[in-house]
Amino acid sequence: MQRRAVIWILSIFKTSPTLGIEAIVELIPIKLHLQKLGGRSQLRVHSLLPNHLIQSLIDSSNSGSFFQHPNSLDSLTSHQRSLIKSHIVDMDNRINEIFPSFSPLHFELSPGHRVIDNFSDCIVFNLHSKQQEDKTCTCQLNNMVIESSSSPSTAIVVTDASIKNNTATSILHMHTHNHPIAKTIHHTVHVMSSKAELFAIRCGINQTLNQDGISKIIVVTDSIHVVKKIFDLSSHPLQIHSVTILAKLRQFFLQHHNNSIEFWECPSHLN
Repeated sequence: MQRRAVIWILSIFKTSPTLGIEAIVELIPIKLHLQKLGGRSQLRVHSLLPNHLIQSLIDSSNSGSFFQHPNSLDSLTSHQRSLIKSHIVDMDNRINEIFPSFSPLHFELSPGHRVIDNFSDCIVFNLHSKQQEDKTCTCQLNNMVIESSSSPSTAIVVTDASIKNNTATSILHMHTHNHPIAKTIHHTVHVMSSKAELFAIRCGINQTLNQDGISKIIVVTDSIHVVKKIFDLSSHPLQIHSVTILAKLRQFFLQHHNNSIEFWECPSHLN
């Protein structure tokens, strides 16, 4: 059926090779498409609530269910499980391929408990305007660094990330009272630059909060859109880092009402 549709779309001869014309129309073969749909369906079990019926049928070590069904996979022997060919068994076998990256019901994202709502006065964004000249932006950043360096209770965290040959590099510098405190470099593969950038910000904030006497944190980054993901209340792939940062910031703000954090955007083309 797909071949007939491709021939009609391209208006070509019926003797044209199937794989070639499907590639031109950017249609994957039906077999591969069904495998993709089946794989997504098997992985979907991890997004179900703990009290869902399917959660009670799979292995308790892989399930977050509060109860187990009498006919769950736990009640079967290894030999019995090897003889069963069902979607439930396939789901259970693929659980180890899943790494939780978001939690839509997390406490930090619950209405009435959000950091951005309860501590809005403690969070400041300094964005770079496209109409603003680079010289003016550089001058503002320099003045901020000079002013912050004179305060022993202010920590400056500078982060950056880049990808080359599928290898992401995250780097952060932390300074307090004009003295370098830490320099950290992380390497990883097969991740997006936004994830590497957010990981660097997370590490910088964690290391800063381990220092005594810090009441103000200044984060300088060229990826302010990644910073906004921290306070994004929707489900997104970077949420596992976001909720961790939010939990740390909540503890930081609760220690003293004067504690605060500022995010400064520094375009990468500035020297």
